[in-house]
Amino acid sequence: MNRILLFFTLTWLVGIIAVVAADKPEDTRCYEMRVYYAAPGKLDELHARFRNHTCKLFEKHGMVNLGYWVPLDNPDNKLVYILAYPSREAREKSWKEFAADSDWQAAHKASEINGKLVAKAESVFMTATDYSPAIKATKAGEARAFELRTYTAAAGKLDALDARFRDHTIKLFGKHGMENVAYWHLLPDQKGAGETLIYLLAHKSKEAADASFKAFRDDPAWVAARKSSEENAGGSLTAPDGVKSVFMKPTDYSQTK
Repeated sequence: MNRILLFFTLTWLVGIIAVVAADKPEDTRCYEMRVYYAAPGKLDELHARFRNHTCKLFEKHGMVNLGYWVPLDNPDNKLVYILAYPSREAREKSWKEFAADSDWQAAHKASEINGKLVAKAESVFMTATDYSPAIKATKAGEARAFELRTYTAAAGKLDALDARFRDHTIKLFGKHGMENVAYWHLLPDQKGAGETLIYLLAHKSKEAADASFKAFRDDPAWVAARKSSEENAGGSLTAPDGVKSVFMKPTDYSQTK
């Protein structure tokens, strides 16, 4: 009798898990991470244009502002921001309408009377991984430090890297006080597609991040998961020098803080 009860209990649990998994909607949106390098002495003016004009006009034309950040160490005068669109085609339509908007044209012209505000712009298109938390703008009650991490997987090992994050890493990050904000892959037509994982973490501070990562790396559960994943894959899941990290702070007008 006990075996029968155990069988039906396990069957019920499997069914519940399957329903929960099925209820999680697939995130099919197109994400764009844009990095602007402000012209010398123009970063504050660039912030003012976004604060007073650009963010509102993006929303007007169907773009979702997820967040705006600057690196804590910012010698290149960078502004990093992330937008979401229903699709890549919707993105092209929104930007075309935005560029043609008379309010944008007037704001752009007025802001650059004394010279261009942006010296260089970079952009990558991304899609959410299946294990990413729901990606949305959030504001905490207290200031947070954000960490943008980019992993280059060893040849042919992105799936194994994803599996390790899905099954182990993100849970252990949470265990050690790190907030998983979003995880992305590059769209297929982007340079580095098929080998790149980009993700965003939030910490109480840079110092808290250092303490969290130390505890994470020393955790026997992580040590075991890493060892097992690398043995199964026949070596490291990331390429040499394949982990990049940038600590950032949100701008005052960021939708995520």
